[in-house]
Amino acid sequence: MGNTRILIFTLACIALVVKAFSYEPELGSSRVVFQTSYGDIEFGFYPTVAPITVDHIFKLVRLGGYNTNHFFRVDKGFVAQVADVPNGRSAPMNEEQKKVAYKTILGEFSDVKHVRGILSMGRHDDPNSGGSSFSMLLGDAPHLDGKYAVFGKVTKGDETLRKLEEVPTRREGIFVMPTERITILSTYYYDTNMESCEKERSVLKRRLEASFLEVERQRMKCFP
Repeated sequence: MGNTRILIFTLACIALVVKAFSYEPELGSSRVVFQTSYGDIEFGFYPTVAPITVDHIFKLVRLGGYNTNHFFRVDKGFVAQVADVPNGRSAPMNEEQKKVAYKTILGEFSDVKHVRGILSMGRHDDPNSGGSSFSMLLGDAPHLDGKYAVFGKVTKGDETLRKLEEVPTRREGIFVMPTERITILSTYYYDTNMESCEKERSVLKRRLEASFLEVERQRMKCFP
C-alpha cells in the first residue's frame, strides 16, 4: 500500500511538472498582419497574460503606428526585433500616433516560456520601460523567461521569419543588425470570430499595398 501511494504521488508530481512546462495560454480572437518586404507575418495576442501590453500594442496597430517601421535587429536563432515606433518609421507621425507611441507601460511578466514564435516586449533596464519595440522569437530563449513580457505569438508566417534569418547582418555592440532595411510596408488586423472574408481581405491587402506606395511617393516629395 505504501509503495502504491508513493507511486501515485510521484506520477502526480510528474504530471504537474509536465503541465507547467507545456502551459500555453489561450490566444484572443484578434489577429494582426505585418506586410513586410520579405512577406507577411501574422500574430495573435495573449490578453489574459498581458492585458495592458496587448491593449497598447493593438492600439498602435489600429492607429497605423507600425506602418513604414522596420526590423532593426535580426539575430538568427534568437530574435527579430521591431524598432520602436518614434524612431523606426520612415513616415512622420500624427499627434494621435505620437501620444501612444511615446507611452511606456508596466512590465507584465509571466510564466509563459520564450520559445520560437513568441512575441516579447523590448525594454531598457527599468522593467516598466516597455514602449513600442518588441521581438519575435526565432528560437528558444529561456534566459528571457520572467524578465521580459510575453504578450502573444506568431500564428502564420514562419517562412517569412526564416527568410529574415538569411538576411546578411553586421554586429553593433550587443545587437546583430541586418545590412539592409527590412520594412513593415503596411499592417492590418481582423477578428477570427467574424465570418471568414478571404476575398474581401485579399482586396484590402491590395488596397493597403497601393496606399503605401502613394504614401511613399508623397513622403519623398514632401520629406526628401
